[in-house]
Amino acid sequence: MKNFGFWTLTFLVVANMIGAGVFTTSGFALADLGSPWLVVVAWAIGGIIAVAGAFSYGLLVKRMPESGGEYLFLSRALHPSVGFIAGWVSLIAGFSGAIAFAATALESYVVGPRSLPSWLPAGSVAAASIVLASTVHGLRPRAGAWIQNAVVIAKLILLGSVLVFAATKIDVISQTHGSVPAESALSGWPLVAAMAGSLVWISLSYSGFNAAVYVAGEVNDAHRQVPRALVAGTMVVVVLYVLLNAIFVYAPSPESISGQPDVAAIAARALGGPWFENFVRWTIAACLLTSVFSMMMAAPRVYAKMADDGLMPAKLRFQGDSPVVATAVQMVLAIALVALSNLQGLLSYLGLTLSITAACSVACLLLPSVRRKPVLHPVHWLPIAYVTCTLIAATILTVSDPWQIVGTAITFLAGGIGYWVARSQMSATDRSNRGV
Repeated sequence: MKNFGFWTLTFLVVANMIGAGVFTTSGFALADLGSPWLVVVAWAIGGIIAVAGAFSYGLLVKRMPESGGEYLFLSRALHPSVGFIAGWVSLIAGFSGAIAFAATALESYVVGPRSLPSWLPAGSVAAASIVLASTVHGLRPRAGAWIQNAVVIAKLILLGSVLVFAATKIDVISQTHGSVPAESALSGWPLVAAMAGSLVWISLSYSGFNAAVYVAGEVNDAHRQVPRALVAGTMVVVVLYVLLNAIFVYAPSPESISGQPDVAAIAARALGGPWFENFVRWTIAACLLTSVFSMMMAAPRVYAKMADDGLMPAKLRFQGDSPVVATAVQMVLAIALVALSNLQGLLSYLGLTLSITAACSVACLLLPSVRRKPVLHPVHWLPIAYVTCTLIAATILTVSDPWQIVGTAITFLAGGIGYWVARSQMSATDRSNRGV
């Protein structure tokens, strides 16, 4: 059954993109870049790269209109081992880590650690949001899509209200923003390195632009609907991100938000006092809830596709309209990370790992087995630009801080070992079935 149409796909992209990163990253970026203007420029550059990525993934879906995302693209275009590693990255970083991060941030906005009842263990609200999303999408995928669409519309209305209120306070913004001292301004290589690091963080906030590809196999006319939804959803989010982060870095004084994770709440208090801060906090909570829902919709489809190819247990395949067991596995992994991990220190790891995987996927468009036009044909200009910009930013970040690549390398290595084990088991099973 084909469960999803253009608007559901577009809302899936929007819900996946608008998560914890947009409300926390600018404080860290300001600490590194030293200028509100440069922070806004970084978000704009990141947005342009994300649109190029969405267009590129749309081309991939036109070539391979099935569910599975990076796993599917790299397996079919390059080699199953590379696809398995991409699926492993999705399992560990792309979804499990991101779901846990969004759910944990949701709990911090709904019930902060100081207001959490003594009888309620830490992580309970986060775990409950994951269970709710898993139940809805695992048992009733069509109903889950309708619920998610409604919540995303509400989220966009709330974020639009924040922008409208901020526009009425433009005089406050003009009075409070200022320039950092001249001695703290960056130039030369330090500026390039800081911008690259900020773009890697920002790329994590934009990374959901590819969300619709994970359900392509459940879409009528996927080769047309999915590419349109990818670009449309990404462009909506880019506009929102640039406007929101301009408010976040210009409404309060730079000193009050530099290096702070709750930059959105600080900016809201500067604009409208405690009542507006509370309004923004609940708006952010709604955004994070839809982020959890959207990732719980997309993630199990990757594991189901890997199970179809024999690289994961057969029980992870679709049962009826949804991959029920795969959804349950994703739920358990995400809840375990909520209980065991502090994910705020993994922003660079997640951004670097996912951006490299996405760049490798888009690069498949240039392979002779996939492309239908010459490499330098205009249709490939945006994919080339996406791959180039993503890898340059990742390389500069790695050169300036080599330890950043360690976690990514370990993840890829573990995926390679996992593929070897899976293939060995498949070979043993084949020999057994043949009676050898």
